[in-house]
This record gives sequence, C-alpha cells and structure tokens, in this order.
Amino acid sequence: MRVLYLLNISNPDRLSSDSGWIFADLLAPALADAGAEVTVAAPAAAGDARCGFHQTKVPGTKYRARFSADIDELVDLIRETRPDAVVANQIEEAPAVRTALLEVGSDAVLAGYCHYLPFSFNGGGQLLLDPALNDAGLGRPVLLAFAAGLAACDRVMVHSATAASWTSAAAARMTVDLGDKLRVVPAPRDERLVRGPATARCREGVAPIGVYNHRLYAHYGTEQFVNLARDLVASGTVRLRVMDLFGKRRSERTGLDDSPEKMRDQLAALPHVQVVSDRGDRVRYKNLLAGTRFGIAPFRPGCPWSMSVIDCQGMGLPVISPQLGWLAEHIDPELCFTTPAEAVALAERLATDDEFHALHAKRAHASTADFAPALVAARYLEALS
Repeated sequence: MRVLYLLNISNPDRLSSDSGWIFADLLAPALADAGAEVTVAAPAAAGDARCGFHQTKVPGTKYRARFSADIDELVDLIRETRPDAVVANQIEEAPAVRTALLEVGSDAVLAGYCHYLPFSFNGGGQLLLDPALNDAGLGRPVLLAFAAGLAACDRVMVHSATAASWTSAAAARMTVDLGDKLRVVPAPRDERLVRGPATARCREGVAPIGVYNHRLYAHYGTEQFVNLARDLVASGTVRLRVMDLFGKRRSERTGLDDSPEKMRDQLAALPHVQVVSDRGDRVRYKNLLAGTRFGIAPFRPGCPWSMSVIDCQGMGLPVISPQLGWLAEHIDPELCFTTPAEAVALAERLATDDEFHALHAKRAHASTADFAPALVAARYLEALS
C-alpha cells in the first residue's frame, strides 16, 4: 500500500514539542516495517530513510493550517506519489484533498485523522468551542471546517473512545453522516521513553518530585495547575518539576497566544517548583522524567489524548488526573481527583507510600502496551484498507 501522509507542524522550531510530528516520526517507520510505502508531506521530515519526504511550507498560524490548503500542490503530490491512501492529519484540509483527488482522477482512500478536536462536551451534553481556536470569533468557522472534513473523508480516525463519542455527537449535530467511517486508532508511544515500572523507594529527608510535562497554554487549564501547584508544595512533602517544552517561540505564535510564557513565569516564581527545559533533546527529556516519582495530567476539558501522559506512564510513572475527557477514560480511577484536596492527598500518598506507588507504577506502564508503534501501524493499515 502506498500511503501519502499530509502533516501540519505547528512548532517547527521545537519538533520535540509537536505531538503530530512525533507521532508521524514514530508511525512512518512502523508502517514501512509492515510493508507500506510511505511519503510524508510536511514542513520537516519524519520517519526514516525508507520514507519519502516532500517539504511543505510552515502555515504560520493554526488558522492558516485550517483555511489555506494549496490544491495545486496537492494535485502535484498525488500525481507524483500515486497513493492508495491519503492521510490528512489536519482534517479541515480533507475537502481540498478530495478536490485534488477528483482532479487527478485518483480513487485513493481519504482518511482524516482527528489529531485535535476544536470542541468538547460538558457534563450536560453542551457542545463547547475550544477557546484556543476561537480568536476573533473563528471558533464556529473552524468547527464548520472540521465538519466539512468529516464529510469529505472515507475514513475518520480518532485517538480514543472519548474522542469517538465527541466526534460522533458533533457530526450528528451538524447533519454529517459518519456511517461506518469512524475508527479508533490510538497514537503510538515513543519506545525511547519506555522502561520498567519505577520501583525506587522514598529517600529519607528528600521530598519526591512530581512532574508536569504539558504545554503551558491557558486552554490546557494551566492556571488551575498553578493554583494546585501552590497546594501541592505547601507541606514540603512534594516538589514539582515543570517542563518548559517550547523555549523561545516565534512571534507569529506568541502574538496569538502568549499564555505559555506568562504561565511559565508564574510557576517559576513558586517555592519548591523547578521549571526546566529539555532543549528539544529526547534523551534529556527522558532523564528529566526518570528523576521524578509521579506525573500530573492537565486540566484540559477537551482532552481526547495526551502524549505527555503516555510518556510518563511508559516510564512507569503513575499519573494523577482531574476527571476530564479521555483522562477519565484512560487513567486508573484510584488516581483521578475532583478537588484540589483530593489531588494533594493522592500526590502525598504516591510520594510516601511505596506499596501504593509500586502498584500504580505497574498499572501505568501496562496501560501503554497496546500503543507500541507496530501495533498502532497494524491498526492504521486496517483502517485504511
């Protein structure tokens, strides 16, 4: 099978913080191992030497990525690669891809991967626009473009059961019939970040470290985490390590949203909170995770998946989490909380109770086993067939 993988990259200056690029970089070789012929079209190469690469422009902003597809370029790409299947990682681009396939006369399967949902649902079933994609009232046009992408696809792939439920509900509200298009295909874990469950015992007189390794956008609920961080470190039982995954961002990105810089400064000002950078180095990132006791999930309402949570769990680190979205689906119920007091109690128990920690370290590690790249690639190819 010849696969053309269309990838938008939002963070070309720090690829290690771009989950879409990391997933493609892990998945493309696994697809090649399974016998697929893969070409990645993206601003930066992903995969290995067996994978073809066509360099595309950086879209500049997240809105350009959704509203400025180059159909001429797509036509040329399809003619050159003659794909059996096209994966549009930016699903809003699918109508343009369908147009290009029509012009070329290609009968390739068009699959949209819902890497990011521009909406979520609250407990009452109300559809909520993602504030990260609602600048200048663009949230509804983005939602409509998402619906158009669903309608244009032969297959619609989502990360999780939660994402499938939300996508189905949103499609129904916008009169898009998904029929049997929908497939749950999780993202691959990074095998470089996999080790046996953490078994280190507490050291006398040394406060264990909890790690927060998520992007610091306001729409990730980072302000809630800032408030929780104060409570977590108040007793001195726990210290915190916060990952600055972005470093210095381009002006086009900070101009739209400078919350990561503001949140980073607020966290750095707290006692017993260490803000560190992996400098885009996955080995350094692994070592920074390895020196911690547990992870903390983000307060992101529209969370269909979290690469950073899987990174911690693959390292054998238990993760405590608010009961939100996919997090409540995936994380052990014993580690989910609804109040700051419950979060503090869980963190302190993981910090001090070796038996409790060891149990959840094993469960965390085991929860990522089905996300090995080879297994995910098999599910991908099944979805595309």
